[in-house]
Amino acid sequence: MEIHGRYDEKFKSIVDCYENQFALNLDIGSSLAISYHGEVVVDIWAGTRDKAQLLPWEEDTIVNVFSSTKNATSLAAYVLADRGHLDFKAPVAEYWPEFAQKGKENILVSHIMSHSSGLAGWDAPVAGNDLYDPDKVAALFETQEPWWEPGTALGYHAISVGNLMGEIIKRISGKSVGNFFKDEIAKPLDIDFHIGLEDKHHSRVAEIHQAVESNPEDLFELEEGSVMQKVMTNGIITAPDANTPEWRRAEIPAAGGHGNGRSIAESMALIANGGTYKGKRIFSEELIKFALEEQVRGNDLVLVEPLRWGIGFGLPIDNASWMGYLDEGACFWAGWGGSMSIADTNKKISFGYTPCLMEEGAIGAERSQNLVRALSDLISKL
Repeated sequence: MEIHGRYDEKFKSIVDCYENQFALNLDIGSSLAISYHGEVVVDIWAGTRDKAQLLPWEEDTIVNVFSSTKNATSLAAYVLADRGHLDFKAPVAEYWPEFAQKGKENILVSHIMSHSSGLAGWDAPVAGNDLYDPDKVAALFETQEPWWEPGTALGYHAISVGNLMGEIIKRISGKSVGNFFKDEIAKPLDIDFHIGLEDKHHSRVAEIHQAVESNPEDLFELEEGSVMQKVMTNGIITAPDANTPEWRRAEIPAAGGHGNGRSIAESMALIANGGTYKGKRIFSEELIKFALEEQVRGNDLVLVEPLRWGIGFGLPIDNASWMGYLDEGACFWAGWGGSMSIADTNKKISFGYTPCLMEEGAIGAERSQNLVRALSDLISKL
Protein backbone atom coordinates (compact mmCIF):
# COMPACT_ATOMS: atom_id res chain seq x y z
CA MET A 1 0.00 0.00 0.00
CA GLU A 2 1.38 3.38 -0.99
CA ILE A 3 1.39 5.87 1.90
CA HIS A 4 0.99 9.50 0.86
CA GLY A 5 1.92 12.64 2.74
CA ARG A 6 4.87 13.46 4.92
CA TYR A 7 6.35 12.55 8.28
CA ASP A 8 9.35 13.22 10.49
CA GLU A 9 11.64 10.17 10.64
CA LYS A 10 11.47 10.29 14.44
CA PHE A 11 7.84 9.16 14.09
CA LYS A 12 8.36 6.42 11.51
CA SER A 13 7.23 3.67 13.88
CA ILE A 14 3.64 4.96 13.84
CA VAL A 15 3.78 5.20 10.04
CA ASP A 16 4.94 1.57 9.86
CA CYS A 17 2.09 0.51 12.15
CA TYR A 18 -0.40 2.46 10.04
CA GLU A 19 0.86 0.80 6.85
CA ASN A 20 0.57 -2.60 8.51
CA GLN A 21 -3.15 -2.13 9.14
CA PHE A 22 -3.66 -2.22 5.37
CA ALA A 23 -1.58 -5.40 5.10
CA LEU A 24 -3.79 -6.96 7.78
CA ASN A 25 -6.91 -5.92 5.84
CA LEU A 26 -8.01 -3.83 8.82
CA ASP A 27 -7.98 -0.60 6.82
CA ILE A 28 -8.84 0.30 3.24
CA GLY A 29 -8.80 4.10 3.36
CA SER A 30 -7.98 6.62 6.07
CA SER A 31 -5.79 9.46 7.28
CA LEU A 32 -3.56 9.81 10.33
CA ALA A 33 -1.74 12.79 11.77
CA ILE A 34 0.34 13.79 14.79
CA SER A 35 1.11 17.25 16.12
CA TYR A 36 4.13 17.60 18.42
CA HIS A 37 4.83 20.82 20.32
CA GLY A 38 2.43 22.58 17.98
CA GLU A 39 3.96 21.32 14.73
CA VAL A 40 2.37 18.69 12.46
CA VAL A 41 5.07 16.01 12.27
CA VAL A 42 2.99 13.23 10.68
CA ASP A 43 0.36 13.89 8.03
CA ILE A 44 -0.36 10.76 6.00
CA TRP A 45 -3.20 9.12 4.11
CA ALA A 46 -3.69 6.01 2.02
CA GLY A 47 -6.20 3.75 0.31
CA THR A 48 -9.59 4.58 -1.16
CA ARG A 49 -12.59 6.62 -0.06
CA ASP A 50 -15.55 4.86 -1.68
CA LYS A 51 -17.26 1.51 -1.20
CA ALA A 52 -16.24 0.33 -4.66
CA GLN A 53 -12.63 1.12 -3.72
CA LEU A 54 -12.03 3.05 -6.94
CA LEU A 55 -11.54 6.62 -5.72
CA PRO A 56 -8.26 7.39 -3.98
CA TRP A 57 -8.15 8.97 -0.55
CA GLU A 58 -6.82 12.49 -1.18
CA GLU A 59 -5.03 15.05 0.95
CA ASP A 60 -8.28 16.97 1.48
CA THR A 61 -10.58 13.94 1.93
CA ILE A 62 -12.75 14.18 5.03
CA VAL A 63 -15.06 11.63 6.63
CA ASN A 64 -17.73 11.44 9.30
CA VAL A 65 -15.99 10.72 12.61
CA PHE A 66 -19.05 9.87 14.74
CA SER A 67 -18.26 10.38 18.45
CA SER A 68 -14.89 12.01 17.92
CA THR A 69 -17.17 14.99 17.25
CA LYS A 70 -17.74 15.21 21.00
CA ASN A 71 -14.19 16.54 21.45
CA ALA A 72 -14.87 19.47 19.11
CA THR A 73 -18.08 20.31 20.99
CA SER A 74 -16.14 20.21 24.26
CA LEU A 75 -13.50 22.56 22.84
CA ALA A 76 -16.26 25.03 21.97
CA ALA A 77 -17.43 24.90 25.60
CA TYR A 78 -13.86 25.56 26.77
CA VAL A 79 -13.77 28.76 24.70
CA LEU A 80 -16.91 30.01 26.46
CA ALA A 81 -15.47 29.03 29.85
CA ASP A 82 -12.29 30.96 29.10
CA ARG A 83 -14.31 34.09 28.38
CA GLY A 84 -16.17 33.79 31.65
CA HIS A 85 -19.48 33.00 29.97
CA LEU A 86 -19.68 29.35 31.08
CA ASP A 87 -18.94 27.85 34.50
CA PHE A 88 -18.53 24.09 34.33
CA LYS A 89 -19.66 23.81 37.97
CA ALA A 90 -22.79 25.90 37.51
CA PRO A 91 -26.29 24.42 37.18
CA VAL A 92 -27.38 23.95 33.60
CA ALA A 93 -30.56 25.89 34.46
CA GLU A 94 -28.47 29.02 34.95
CA TYR A 95 -28.09 29.14 31.17
CA TRP A 96 -31.24 27.23 30.20
CA PRO A 97 -34.05 28.13 32.64
CA GLU A 98 -36.60 25.74 31.11
CA PHE A 99 -34.26 22.87 32.03
CA ALA A 100 -35.01 23.31 35.77
CA GLN A 101 -37.90 20.84 35.87
CA LYS A 102 -38.46 17.25 36.97
CA GLY A 103 -35.55 17.04 39.40
CA LYS A 104 -32.94 18.60 37.09
CA GLU A 105 -32.46 21.85 39.06
CA ASN A 106 -29.08 20.73 40.43
CA ILE A 107 -27.63 19.09 37.33
CA LEU A 108 -24.32 20.80 36.64
CA VAL A 109 -22.70 21.45 33.29
CA SER A 110 -19.88 19.15 34.46
CA HIS A 111 -22.39 16.33 35.00
CA ILE A 112 -23.39 16.52 31.35
CA MET A 113 -19.81 16.78 30.08
CA SER A 114 -18.78 13.76 32.19
CA HIS A 115 -21.76 11.61 31.14
CA SER A 116 -23.08 11.43 34.70
CA SER A 117 -26.18 13.68 34.48
CA GLY A 118 -28.72 10.86 34.20
CA LEU A 119 -29.80 12.12 30.77
CA ALA A 120 -28.10 9.47 28.65
CA GLY A 121 -31.03 9.40 26.24
CA TRP A 122 -34.66 10.33 25.74
CA ASP A 123 -37.87 9.03 27.27
CA ALA A 124 -39.87 10.42 24.35
CA PRO A 125 -39.63 8.51 21.06
CA VAL A 126 -36.90 9.96 18.84
CA ALA A 127 -36.45 8.88 15.23
CA GLY A 128 -33.06 9.00 13.57
CA ASN A 129 -34.05 11.95 11.38
CA ASP A 130 -35.26 13.88 14.44
CA LEU A 131 -31.58 14.38 15.19
CA TYR A 132 -31.43 16.72 12.20
CA ASP A 133 -33.51 19.17 14.28
CA PRO A 134 -31.33 19.90 17.34
CA ASP A 135 -33.79 22.41 18.80
CA LYS A 136 -36.55 19.80 18.81
CA VAL A 137 -34.59 17.04 20.50
CA ALA A 138 -32.98 19.39 23.04
CA ALA A 139 -36.40 20.69 24.09
CA LEU A 140 -37.51 17.13 24.92
CA PHE A 141 -35.12 17.12 27.88
CA GLU A 142 -36.88 20.04 29.54
CA THR A 143 -39.72 17.86 30.85
CA GLN A 144 -37.73 14.64 31.35
CA GLU A 145 -36.58 13.27 34.70
CA PRO A 146 -32.98 12.03 35.06
CA TRP A 147 -32.59 8.25 34.93
CA TRP A 148 -30.36 8.30 38.03
CA GLU A 149 -29.25 10.83 40.64
CA PRO A 150 -26.87 13.17 38.80
CA GLY A 151 -23.22 12.61 39.60
CA THR A 152 -23.71 9.18 41.19
CA ALA A 153 -23.33 6.96 38.14
CA LEU A 154 -21.79 6.92 34.70
CA GLY A 155 -23.77 6.19 31.54
CA TYR A 156 -22.48 7.16 28.11
CA HIS A 157 -24.59 9.99 26.66
CA ALA A 158 -23.99 8.69 23.15
CA ILE A 159 -26.07 11.29 21.30
CA SER A 160 -27.71 13.31 24.07
CA VAL A 161 -24.53 14.99 25.33
CA GLY A 162 -24.22 16.83 22.03
CA ASN A 163 -27.77 18.15 22.07
CA LEU A 164 -27.52 19.17 25.73
CA MET A 165 -24.20 20.97 25.27
CA GLY A 166 -25.29 22.37 21.92
CA GLU A 167 -28.29 23.99 23.57
CA ILE A 168 -26.14 25.45 26.36
CA ILE A 169 -23.65 26.84 23.83
CA LYS A 170 -26.48 28.35 21.78
CA ARG A 171 -28.15 29.90 24.84
CA ILE A 172 -24.89 31.60 25.83
CA SER A 173 -23.43 32.58 22.46
CA GLY A 174 -26.52 32.93 20.27
CA LYS A 175 -24.86 30.58 17.77
CA SER A 176 -25.36 26.92 16.96
CA VAL A 177 -22.48 24.74 18.10
CA GLY A 178 -21.40 24.20 14.48
CA ASN A 179 -21.25 27.90 13.72
CA PHE A 180 -19.58 28.66 17.04
CA PHE A 181 -16.87 26.05 16.44
CA LYS A 182 -16.37 27.34 12.91
CA ASP A 183 -16.09 31.00 13.92
CA GLU A 184 -14.04 30.61 17.10
CA ILE A 185 -11.79 27.62 16.39
CA ALA A 186 -11.87 26.25 12.83
CA LYS A 187 -11.54 29.54 10.92
CA PRO A 188 -8.96 31.24 13.18
CA LEU A 189 -6.75 28.14 13.14
CA ASP A 190 -7.53 27.03 9.55
CA ILE A 191 -8.73 23.62 10.76
CA ASP A 192 -10.75 21.54 8.29
CA PHE A 193 -13.32 20.21 10.78
CA HIS A 194 -17.05 20.76 10.46
CA ILE A 195 -20.15 20.21 12.59
CA GLY A 196 -22.73 20.68 9.87
CA LEU A 197 -21.13 20.34 6.44
CA GLU A 198 -21.87 22.75 3.61
CA ASP A 199 -22.89 21.13 0.33
CA LYS A 200 -19.78 22.42 -1.41
CA HIS A 201 -17.69 19.97 0.65
CA HIS A 202 -19.80 16.84 0.10
CA SER A 203 -17.86 15.69 -2.97
CA ARG A 204 -14.70 15.13 -0.93
CA VAL A 205 -16.35 13.08 1.84
CA ALA A 206 -15.34 9.43 2.11
CA GLU A 207 -18.14 6.88 2.26
CA ILE A 208 -18.62 5.14 5.57
CA HIS A 209 -19.00 1.39 5.22
CA GLN A 210 -18.89 -1.76 7.31
CA ALA A 211 -17.33 -5.14 6.66
CA VAL A 212 -20.31 -6.62 8.51
CA GLU A 213 -23.41 -4.47 8.62
CA SER A 214 -24.57 -3.75 12.17
CA ASN A 215 -26.13 -1.02 14.27
CA PRO A 216 -25.10 0.18 17.73
CA GLU A 217 -27.71 -1.96 19.47
CA ASP A 218 -26.26 -5.06 17.78
CA LEU A 219 -23.07 -4.69 19.81
CA PHE A 220 -24.70 -5.56 23.14
CA GLU A 221 -27.18 -7.90 24.80
CA LEU A 222 -29.95 -5.50 25.72
CA GLU A 223 -31.86 -6.01 28.94
CA GLU A 224 -35.40 -4.65 28.71
CA GLY A 225 -35.74 -1.40 30.62
CA SER A 226 -32.00 -0.96 31.21
CA VAL A 227 -30.19 2.30 30.58
CA MET A 228 -28.30 0.57 27.78
CA GLN A 229 -31.51 -0.58 26.12
CA LYS A 230 -33.06 2.89 26.33
CA VAL A 231 -29.98 4.54 24.81
CA MET A 232 -29.38 1.97 22.06
CA THR A 233 -32.95 1.71 20.77
CA ASN A 234 -34.18 5.32 20.78
CA GLY A 235 -32.72 8.05 18.61
CA ILE A 236 -30.78 5.32 16.87
CA ILE A 237 -28.34 6.01 14.07
CA THR A 238 -26.98 3.65 11.44
CA ALA A 239 -23.75 3.70 9.49
CA PRO A 240 -25.50 4.34 6.13
CA ASP A 241 -27.06 7.49 7.61
CA ALA A 242 -23.62 9.08 7.50
CA ASN A 243 -23.54 8.84 3.70
CA THR A 244 -26.68 10.90 3.17
CA PRO A 245 -26.66 14.62 2.39
CA GLU A 246 -29.16 15.19 5.20
CA TRP A 247 -26.77 13.77 7.79
CA ARG A 248 -23.82 15.68 6.40
CA ARG A 249 -25.68 19.00 6.51
CA ALA A 250 -27.10 18.48 9.99
CA GLU A 251 -25.45 19.79 13.13
CA ILE A 252 -25.27 16.67 15.29
CA PRO A 253 -22.82 17.77 18.01
CA ALA A 254 -22.14 14.29 19.39
CA ALA A 255 -21.74 12.29 16.19
CA GLY A 256 -22.01 14.30 12.96
CA GLY A 257 -18.60 15.95 12.65
CA HIS A 258 -16.50 15.67 9.49
CA GLY A 259 -12.74 15.93 9.39
CA ASN A 260 -9.55 13.98 8.84
CA GLY A 261 -6.52 12.95 10.85
CA ARG A 262 -4.92 16.34 10.36
CA SER A 263 -7.88 18.38 11.54
CA ILE A 264 -8.42 16.17 14.59
CA ALA A 265 -4.74 16.31 15.57
CA GLU A 266 -4.78 20.08 15.12
CA SER A 267 -7.96 20.48 17.19
CA MET A 268 -6.60 18.32 20.01
CA ALA A 269 -3.34 20.25 19.86
CA LEU A 270 -5.20 22.95 21.78
CA ILE A 271 -5.39 20.60 24.76
CA ALA A 272 -1.84 19.30 24.29
CA ASN A 273 -0.37 22.80 24.10
CA GLY A 274 -2.20 24.66 26.83
CA GLY A 275 -4.97 26.23 24.76
CA THR A 276 -2.65 27.79 22.17
CA TYR A 277 -2.01 26.63 18.61
CA LYS A 278 -0.39 28.29 15.58
CA GLY A 279 0.57 31.18 17.83
CA LYS A 280 -3.06 31.92 18.72
CA ARG A 281 -4.43 31.59 22.24
CA ILE A 282 -7.92 30.09 22.04
CA PHE A 283 -8.34 29.42 25.79
CA SER A 284 -6.11 29.52 28.86
CA GLU A 285 -3.75 26.80 30.00
CA GLU A 286 -5.42 26.98 33.41
CA LEU A 287 -8.57 25.45 31.93
CA ILE A 288 -6.78 22.26 30.85
CA LYS A 289 -6.96 21.03 34.45
CA PHE A 290 -10.70 20.51 33.97
CA ALA A 291 -10.08 18.15 31.06
CA LEU A 292 -7.68 16.06 33.17
CA GLU A 293 -9.45 16.23 36.53
CA GLU A 294 -11.47 13.07 37.18
CA GLN A 295 -15.18 13.79 37.59
CA VAL A 296 -16.50 10.25 37.59
CA ARG A 297 -15.19 6.70 37.37
CA GLY A 298 -17.00 3.39 37.20
CA ASN A 299 -18.59 0.73 35.08
CA ASP A 300 -20.48 2.56 32.36
CA LEU A 301 -24.16 1.67 32.29
CA VAL A 302 -24.28 1.89 28.49
CA LEU A 303 -20.90 0.71 27.21
CA VAL A 304 -20.44 -1.85 30.03
CA GLU A 305 -16.77 -0.95 30.41
CA PRO A 306 -14.88 0.76 33.23
CA LEU A 307 -14.47 4.40 32.19
CA ARG A 308 -13.13 7.66 33.64
CA TRP A 309 -14.18 11.12 32.55
CA GLY A 310 -12.78 14.57 33.00
CA ILE A 311 -14.88 17.49 31.84
CA GLY A 312 -15.58 16.74 28.19
CA PHE A 313 -12.85 14.13 27.64
CA GLY A 314 -12.16 10.51 28.53
CA LEU A 315 -9.20 9.69 30.79
CA PRO A 316 -6.83 6.68 30.83
CA ILE A 317 -8.12 3.54 32.50
CA ASP A 318 -7.39 -0.17 32.22
CA ASN A 319 -10.30 -1.83 30.40
CA ALA A 320 -10.78 -4.11 27.43
CA SER A 321 -9.98 -1.32 24.95
CA TRP A 322 -6.87 0.75 24.18
CA MET A 323 -7.47 3.31 26.93
CA GLY A 324 -5.03 1.70 29.34
CA TYR A 325 -2.11 2.25 26.98
CA LEU A 326 -2.17 5.98 27.68
CA ASP A 327 -0.57 7.73 30.66
CA GLU A 328 -1.97 10.25 33.12
CA GLY A 329 -1.90 13.65 31.48
CA ALA A 330 -3.62 12.27 28.39
CA CYS A 331 -7.25 12.75 27.42
CA PHE A 332 -9.23 11.53 24.45
CA TRP A 333 -12.35 10.11 22.93
CA ALA A 334 -13.09 8.00 19.88
CA GLY A 335 -15.85 7.43 17.39
CA TRP A 336 -18.02 4.42 16.60
CA GLY A 337 -16.14 2.51 13.92
CA GLY A 338 -12.66 3.60 14.91
CA SER A 339 -11.87 7.30 14.57
CA MET A 340 -9.62 8.51 17.40
CA SER A 341 -8.71 11.82 19.00
CA ILE A 342 -5.95 11.89 21.63
CA ALA A 343 -3.96 14.61 23.41
CA ASP A 344 -1.01 14.10 25.78
CA THR A 345 -0.34 17.24 27.82
CA ASN A 346 2.95 15.99 29.25
CA LYS A 347 4.61 15.38 25.89
CA LYS A 348 2.56 18.05 24.03
CA ILE A 349 1.49 15.56 21.41
CA SER A 350 -1.88 15.11 19.73
CA PHE A 351 -3.12 12.36 17.44
CA GLY A 352 -5.95 12.00 14.97
CA TYR A 353 -7.06 8.99 12.94
CA THR A 354 -10.06 8.84 10.60
CA PRO A 355 -11.03 5.66 8.69
CA CYS A 356 -13.93 4.99 6.36
CA LEU A 357 -14.04 1.23 7.05
CA MET A 358 -15.70 0.79 10.42
CA GLU A 359 -14.28 -1.78 12.79
CA GLU A 360 -16.46 -3.70 15.20
CA GLY A 361 -16.92 -2.64 18.79
CA ALA A 362 -18.33 0.50 20.33
CA ILE A 363 -14.92 1.81 21.42
CA GLY A 364 -12.62 0.15 18.94
CA ALA A 365 -11.10 -3.24 18.32
CA GLU A 366 -7.85 -4.68 16.89
CA ARG A 367 -6.97 -1.74 14.62
CA SER A 368 -7.46 0.80 17.41
CA GLN A 369 -5.44 -1.34 19.81
CA ASN A 370 -2.58 -1.57 17.32
CA LEU A 371 -2.44 2.15 16.59
CA VAL A 372 -2.69 3.36 20.19
CA ARG A 373 -0.14 0.81 21.38
CA ALA A 374 2.26 2.10 18.73
CA LEU A 375 1.48 5.69 19.71
CA SER A 376 2.09 4.92 23.38
CA ASP A 377 5.42 3.28 22.59
CA LEU A 378 6.39 6.30 20.52
CA ILE A 379 5.40 8.77 23.24
CA SER A 380 7.46 6.90 25.83
CA LYS A 381 10.60 7.49 23.76
CA LEU A 382 10.13 11.22 23.16
